[in-house]
Amino acid sequence: MKVVLLAGGYGTRINEESHLKPKPMIEIGEKPILWHIMKEYSHHGYNEFIICAGYKQYVIKEWFANYYLYNCDVTFDLTDDNRMTVHNNAAEPWKVTIVDTGLDTMTGGRIKRVQKYIGDETFMLSYGDGVSDINMNDILKFHKSHGKVATITSVNIGQRFGTMEMEGDRISSFREKNETDGSRINAGYMVLEPEIFDYIEGDKTIFEKDVLERLASEGQLMGYRYDGFWQCMDTKREKDRLEALWADGNAPWKTWE
Repeated sequence: MKVVLLAGGYGTRINEESHLKPKPMIEIGEKPILWHIMKEYSHHGYNEFIICAGYKQYVIKEWFANYYLYNCDVTFDLTDDNRMTVHNNAAEPWKVTIVDTGLDTMTGGRIKRVQKYIGDETFMLSYGDGVSDINMNDILKFHKSHGKVATITSVNIGQRFGTMEMEGDRISSFREKNETDGSRINAGYMVLEPEIFDYIEGDKTIFEKDVLERLASEGQLMGYRYDGFWQCMDTKREKDRLEALWADGNAPWKTWE
């Protein structure tokens, strides 16, 4: 099953670093947070990725093109046509398709632009700026159990995001979050049926507003409730928190070792 990762936005709320690189390429423990997310999926058996790039998309392409240089010891033999020998091979079992989905394309439009790489099959989708210790197979099992078009993971944390009204596991609507309420928010980690493309008109379609709200109104959106670790990296403060957890050896999302 393919995993689509949204990695094309400007990341303006963390512009201390995003003015130099896409937000998914900001590093936690000397590895892009995008790499951490891919390791999460890979740990549960999902190794085929489609990255929806946009802003400074060449940075993502260059990082993967030079994966061995960034992650392995290498010897350059300048006496032999600059031959490079890779030591301690750190290759991942990944197939990665990086698509330039446009500079100002909205989230729905980015997903629509990679439709040809997904085909007519169920796929996973998430954002390129948050990590979790969630089990991807549990989300997929839940998704298959209800037969609806879409599943999104819902978490309950005291943050600033818009919230979801839920009737059991069915998501009925969205609204702005009150500072004091305990409603659940969209944490990404979605499973989608190919019918999702019928809900996306074009580049200006905002997935979270135009698509998810319509799915909710039609009873086609379900929420997988998760109460474990989840943390986005939307600000420098959140980045520093993730960095500290990693440095201390207490990163909950590092389930692959």
